[in-house]
Amino acid sequence: MSDSLAILMYLKNQLSDLILLNSIIATELIKITENTAAQRHGEDFLKKSPCIPEHDNLNKIIMEIVKKYKLKQNHIDDLEKHVLKHLEEEEN
Repeated sequence: MSDSLAILMYLKNQLSDLILLNSIIATELIKITENTAAQRHGEDFLKKSPCIPEHDNLNKIIMEIVKKYKLKQNHIDDLEKHVLKHLEEEEN
């Protein structure tokens, strides 16, 4: 493998890792924001907020981005499972 190709592969892998890390951070920040709003204003405020469906859509977009860049399937599965768990908690 040429040096140029090796560098490109290294950068591709590095970008994939950064996409995964940013996706994790983004989904967790959404949840932290919701938890903070619930603590500050109460659960009823959060349940009436139009933000919850918007946050759900943002989480779905984040998962689409993760899948778009073909990250390792086990990483996709783990993040999706975690995000879906948050979504299920909100429904209950």
